[in-house]
Amino acid sequence: MKITDLLKKDGVSLNCKAADQQAAIDIMVDLHDKVGNLKDKAAYKAAIMEREAKGSTAVGMGIAVPHAKSAAVKQPGLVAITVPSGVDYKSPDGTTSNLLFMIAAPDGAADTHLEVLSKLMTMLMNPGFTKSLVEAKTADEFLGLIDAQEAERDKKEEEKAKAAAPAAAAPAKVTKLLAVTACPTGIAHTYMAAEALEQTATARGLQIKVETDGSGGAKNVLTPAEISEADVIIIAADKNVEMARFNGKKLIKASTADAIHRSEDLINRAEAGDAPVYQHSGAVAAPSEMLGNESVGRIIYKHLMEGVSHMLPFVIGGGILIAIAFLLDDYSIDPSNFGSNTPVAAWFKAIGGVAFNFMLPVLAGFIARSIADRPGLAVGFVGGALAASGATFASPGGGIPSAFLGALVAGFAGGYIVLGIKKITSKLPASLEGIKPVLIYPLCGILAIGLVMCAINPIVGALNAWISVVLTGMSAGSAVLLGAILGAMMATDMGGPLNKAAYVFGTAALANQNEAGYMIMAAVMIGGMVPPIAIALSTIIFKKKYTEAERKSGPVNFIMGLCFITEGAIPYAAADPLHVIPSLMVGSAVAGAMSMAFRCTLMAPHGGIFVFPVVGNVAMYVVALVVGSIVGCGLLGVLKKDVVE
Repeated sequence: MKITDLLKKDGVSLNCKAADQQAAIDIMVDLHDKVGNLKDKAAYKAAIMEREAKGSTAVGMGIAVPHAKSAAVKQPGLVAITVPSGVDYKSPDGTTSNLLFMIAAPDGAADTHLEVLSKLMTMLMNPGFTKSLVEAKTADEFLGLIDAQEAERDKKEEEKAKAAAPAAAAPAKVTKLLAVTACPTGIAHTYMAAEALEQTATARGLQIKVETDGSGGAKNVLTPAEISEADVIIIAADKNVEMARFNGKKLIKASTADAIHRSEDLINRAEAGDAPVYQHSGAVAAPSEMLGNESVGRIIYKHLMEGVSHMLPFVIGGGILIAIAFLLDDYSIDPSNFGSNTPVAAWFKAIGGVAFNFMLPVLAGFIARSIADRPGLAVGFVGGALAASGATFASPGGGIPSAFLGALVAGFAGGYIVLGIKKITSKLPASLEGIKPVLIYPLCGILAIGLVMCAINPIVGALNAWISVVLTGMSAGSAVLLGAILGAMMATDMGGPLNKAAYVFGTAALANQNEAGYMIMAAVMIGGMVPPIAIALSTIIFKKKYTEAERKSGPVNFIMGLCFITEGAIPYAAADPLHVIPSLMVGSAVAGAMSMAFRCTLMAPHGGIFVFPVVGNVAMYVVALVVGSIVGCGLLGVLKKDVVE
């Protein structure tokens, strides 16, 4: 199969104008649809955008190679466009992209086409060739250039294979290098990184063999004998790589971007022998472990985001279903049971609640998995569930939940507990190796995280009781100050001891059936509504402060906030607690204080915007909500740092 078997004339568009990355993607998706490569255009575009959310597929040097492997693809295909004026595709080298190929790979089909695509990726490492493609005047000329370059490369590969026949030993020692390249999708960057390393090493007269861990499986696999004879090994990977085979060898860790753009530096280090000896810990290296030169803060952030990204669907899906329950319910039946008064509303709230209840276990589970690989998952899940239930030694069935802050502790504690268990058991006989992941790791890990969380949760319970006493004492004092404190507490830990103490205090105040009690409940609810709304506003106004995935899910928080579902802000608070939580606390404090100052009242314990018809002084209540949300949004814009994706 040739490259031009995948790239048709109708799939080439020259001299395009694209205002931005999104416009370029739309042009290429349309080309794929036009040549008949897709079964579902929208689903394929979604797969492309999902890949871009993990990191731009621009590789620098004016080239971008967006790609996706999806069930929405009918047949493997390739399209290409040139944008002579350049388009900002978030390239790692800061340049614009003017030559773009988009790869459509079918999910679950034979992978014979992947070898052809890998050949194209390596051909694009030739600057003269890419320049000629950008300058091509017609689609026929464009395809002809590819055919000619492919034929030339095939010829060189044949000559290279013949030259590899056994020959007399060279008198001088030549440094022998091995490398492994791997990117998350294994379609483009894997092969471009391999080609860059091969070109640089060959130019230096060095021997190198590169194993490519692509979508179709590992190719050019390194043999035990080759590993034994190698002087230095380079791992340029953005995903898990089997590392046990390299134990005791000098090894350099890098990313595929490093290999593509800084291959000379990597080869220089390898030739000089500037590499530490790798000691395998007994587990498959995780992506964060691969990039050994990263700061501790960056590694912690990656573990955290692994949990947050998996938690988001549960927060969004469950939260919207709960919002639908309030929309469909009848407040007048029983205000204290609003959201479950009618069978339909109760059904939506129950299903949404089940999804919502997975939030903390998933957060903790995937943080632990990111740290300790698969054995950490079960330990983290259990720790997150214990944080949600509030289990203690005296009451293992549940007490005071430590909420998302407890889940963060559970995730990191669970991951490092499993790493500790791995280290402790590394000296056990080889005959016990098979029972470690199915017995030793889960049993010891779950027991250990149970001890940790049962020790933490009673502290949370004591804190909650103390706060309730303090708030009761304050209720006779300044109403405005009490409103500010209650609002700030609602935004502090969103389901944790401070949030729960404020909410329980507010609902208890309703039992007094007087204006003071209703004012307290109003301040509590508005304090819980502000955080998601402030987050939603800031993702729209301060886009550079958030990742692409956070920006996409941001507007959903408008719904969460209006429905008094404070937990919609948790993923954002968990990802950057030092900047997000103080901003939200101040915004909620302002809203709570204004609610008290305007003597707004609320006789229902929940409901958000759906109970606004029964709010006393509702116009000023809306003003307080808007002002508090704007204040929180403004502080997020000031305190949060720009995100570099």
